[in-house]
Amino acid sequence: MATMSKHPPLPHDLLDPQDADAQGARRSASVITVRDGTAGIEVLLLRRGVRQGDMRSGVWVFPGGVLDAADAELPALAKGLDEAALNARMGVTKGGALYLLGGLRECYEEVGLLWADGAVDAAVAARARGHEDTDFVALCRRHGLALRADALAYHGHWLTPLGMPQRFDTRFFVAVAPPGLAAEADDGEAQELAWLTPTEALSSARNLKMLPVTRALLQDAGRHATAQAFWDATAARTPPARVMPRLARNAQGPWPVLPDHPAFAEVARLDPQGQGTAYVDLVAGRVVTLSPLLKRITCGNGGLMSGPGTNSYVLSSPGATEAAVLDPGPLSEAGHDAPAHVQALIAAAAPARITRIVLTHTHQDHSPATALLKAATGAQVIGRVAAHPEWQDAAFAPDHQPTDGERITAAPGCTLRAVATPGHASNHLCWLLEQEGLLFTGDHIMQGSTVVINPPDGDMRAYLASLERLLEEPLAWLAPGHGFLMADAHGEVRRLLAHRRGREAKAWRALDAQGPATTAALVATVYGDVPTDRHALAVRSLNAIYEQLAADGHVRADGTLWQALSAPPSVTAAT
Repeated sequence: MATMSKHPPLPHDLLDPQDADAQGARRSASVITVRDGTAGIEVLLLRRGVRQGDMRSGVWVFPGGVLDAADAELPALAKGLDEAALNARMGVTKGGALYLLGGLRECYEEVGLLWADGAVDAAVAARARGHEDTDFVALCRRHGLALRADALAYHGHWLTPLGMPQRFDTRFFVAVAPPGLAAEADDGEAQELAWLTPTEALSSARNLKMLPVTRALLQDAGRHATAQAFWDATAARTPPARVMPRLARNAQGPWPVLPDHPAFAEVARLDPQGQGTAYVDLVAGRVVTLSPLLKRITCGNGGLMSGPGTNSYVLSSPGATEAAVLDPGPLSEAGHDAPAHVQALIAAAAPARITRIVLTHTHQDHSPATALLKAATGAQVIGRVAAHPEWQDAAFAPDHQPTDGERITAAPGCTLRAVATPGHASNHLCWLLEQEGLLFTGDHIMQGSTVVINPPDGDMRAYLASLERLLEEPLAWLAPGHGFLMADAHGEVRRLLAHRRGREAKAWRALDAQGPATTAALVATVYGDVPTDRHALAVRSLNAIYEQLAADGHVRADGTLWQALSAPPSVTAAT
């Protein structure tokens, strides 16, 4: 079958001006076409033809393509079109209708689906005959078609990562497949078609080659039971801001990173031009330069409690003769060679000499290697001793116990200020790198999970108060003890506070409904969103929650049983 004739690209002055990140990207539109199948919602995918030098060669995508000059004539042929409302929804000053109708045109040309009133069957037959004169605008006029602009719901805006040789600035729409029409590939852009449930499309068994955006949008479609439910939800929600993945790398080579990936903010910070030089994974022993003042080396002690491994940080300044190390890590862990990690820290600091070892706290995955590093360097050890010995580094012997607000000079122009943050541990300190507004959070804030609060050394009330305090600090970035750098520091703190308050409310409601009860009997209800293999750890934090509620007079202990008294204001508000 012949492909429809093509026009030159649509002039950019008909569309909203691009920002700096979008310069040079080709404006395009794509339609997520859905229908109801026997196993639930199905999505139409097409396999693109193989073309040399095309990054989308052979990938499975939704129908769509680049806007062309003839699309400027389509609004006059549309019905149900409110251009002002569409522009506002899409966040553009002009041109929203050209994306929507350009996507509609592309669906007709690539797969033969047409949302229109009029002689639709005749128009589809004209496409099947492959006449050279089947220009889409002329075809619409010849058959008296009124394009159904109201059949497409705007979903979102995606931009190809910086650094890619070919970039697209794409608007996505959702449409329920028009009844009575069967999708048919054009054997040009579309080599093969498939109606698949999102689960089928994403399954490893099929192993379909896809772009990250396609996978992300399939996951969204899969959250809905029917095609109309997906369309309705898309039309009703506030569209997300533009999404632009970042180009990073791992052991396999270049790798696109989506905004929900833990490494996304760090990749954007370290590689703003999109050269693909930042890493998307945390590998033991790798030295990562985070700024002129800061390097990170991750220990090889990854696991249930330590996530990808404990981060050790080396602080100095260009040309300085002194350096500091924050949290040297464990002494021995499965798969971890402490002497090798210590030597890696010394090498990362060179030619500067490590003169200070700074601790956030003394749990077994953060401080035991201090003794080895001190023996090798003679550095001063700075940290606090915990009030309770359970789970602590018993050998920890600081040379100096800092006070809240005390400043430590790691090197000229590299200053750390102590921020007392008890809660996870009684001796926990965060350290603020004042020159960068970057807070080393230890285990006070972890990436991707909440920390265990384990009485008696752990204290939930103290933990929440410590979080509240951070909202008063001048923070830009968080450097956790486990995970990547985290942007929007105050936003992260607020989200964590909201999560903790919500868990507190859930704990009180569960006790009110089931009590008197033990924490072991309540944990499955309160932590039902947590994998069961972590419930033994969750019991510790649940004890901390009930101890806090008891101290506030909202529950009481009767031996091993907890009993609800009166709902605290936070619980009442949460319900």
